[in-house]
Amino acid sequence: MGADVALEAVLRRDRLVVLAALIAVITISWAYLLAGAGMEMSAVEMTRMSQPGMAGAMSGSGMMDPVLWTPGYAVLMFFMWWIMMVAMMLPSAAPMILLFATINRKQQDSGHPYVGTGVFAGGYLIAWAIFSIVAVSLQWGFERIGALSPMLVGTNATFGGILLLAAGVYQLTPLKHACLRHCRSPLAYLGNHWRPGPLGALRMGLTHGAICVGCCWFLMGLLFLGGVMNLYWIAGIALYVLIEKTVPAGHWLSYTTGVVFLVWGTGMLSSLV
Repeated sequence: MGADVALEAVLRRDRLVVLAALIAVITISWAYLLAGAGMEMSAVEMTRMSQPGMAGAMSGSGMMDPVLWTPGYAVLMFFMWWIMMVAMMLPSAAPMILLFATINRKQQDSGHPYVGTGVFAGGYLIAWAIFSIVAVSLQWGFERIGALSPMLVGTNATFGGILLLAAGVYQLTPLKHACLRHCRSPLAYLGNHWRPGPLGALRMGLTHGAICVGCCWFLMGLLFLGGVMNLYWIAGIALYVLIEKTVPAGHWLSYTTGVVFLVWGTGMLSSLV
């Protein structure tokens, strides 16, 4: 009985430590975004500049001139996307990370070697970094063809409509809902995919991080429509991802938003006819 009480106290302490670390990382990530993610203006200013009707007001200021993509700028954009992914995705990944910390401690008390929770969380960071490289490549391509402005906002209804239709279709696919099931069932996932040791923890984090990306990557792509540094879109998508993965009817919410995106995208393209 005394051993059980002691174990519960250790588990509670571990959860508090991991939770505090997660809150700190999320807070720092959002602070970095609010400060502008290394760019010349804050996210608040970029949000204001990305509003409809602001392009004309900025046309003579030089802000709408094409950006020169240097290696340094590409690295800056990578870190912007990577930290934005941490800020947006880590809250919804927190239940899985906390559960890993609990199971991991119980594994240690059963005689297995202890593995730091940071190793498991590092797998998520790697998955989100890979996605960020893809996002930066898409950003460069969209800017090259004129579909994305220097303020990182979609420039025309055709581009926006296609993004919405693609996101809507994906929200209804079996792949989306297979990924969503894994994200919504952390205990089942760890029970079926547990791997021992540091390499196993990293692999589990990387695999589940990739599943998280598979669940949300088209939603993140909608930032190209509303503004990559538009705080309304960033916060809205982050909140949506959290709700979709945690509320009981999250899978139905996914179907509903898929239909909404399809209608929205169709309406946007129809307005061009």
